[in-house]
Amino acid sequence: MSVVVQIKRLPHASGLSFPKYITEQSAGMDLAAAIQHDIVLAPGEIGIVPTGLAVALPHGYEFQVRPRSGLAIKMGLTVVNAPGTIDADYRGEIQVGLINLGQEAITIKRGQRIAQMVLSRTWQASWQEVDSLPATSRGKGGLGHSGIS
Repeated sequence: MSVVVQIKRLPHASGLSFPKYITEQSAGMDLAAAIQHDIVLAPGEIGIVPTGLAVALPHGYEFQVRPRSGLAIKMGLTVVNAPGTIDADYRGEIQVGLINLGQEAITIKRGQRIAQMVLSRTWQASWQEVDSLPATSRGKGGLGHSGIS
């Protein structure tokens, strides 16, 4: 299934490609850094990286901004608020909050693929207040309730 999304390239993204699916069955499209100068993130440092793109999603959809697995696993570079949400009514520039969880400084260059975004369907909840909730076998078992192994 394909959903049409309007996209606007901002001036500082000139010459950069639009996000695209790398393989036929890819779930996410890579986002590139639309920066004029390298950004260096020291270990533990957080930075905001612009993409130079703005979108108009149809009502009932969001983009989830997620880490690229290779960068996260090999270098410790990840999306600090993963997954970040681009709401259907947001019209500003897509920017990615990155954090360096690695041991070495990481340099981000113009055009580098820094994150991926996945189109997701959304629904809005409505509340129904009740006096009690239906019972389940899990009950109130919370964090770690199922053990280690």
